[in-house]
Amino acid sequence: MAEEEPGYSFEVIIERDEDGGYIAEVPSLPGCHTQGDSPEELKKNIKEAILLYIETIGARIPPEYLERQINQISI
Repeated sequence: MAEEEPGYSFEVIIERDEDGGYIAEVPSLPGCHTQGDSPEELKKNIKEAILLYIETIGARIPPEYLERQINQISI
């Protein structure tokens, strides 16, 4: 059976880069950012980056860093 992902939601800031791709960062997780060529690829990559971040710190995320909104998009 597949391991369930933690039930956290984070604000993710998404921007277009100068080459036409996308960049995402999670302000509440310092250093958690990624990029992708399409919005779909970016969504997959940022989800993976968040999960790796949580795994690395042992899921000790203070409640004040958890957000209700998942996406904030700047274009």
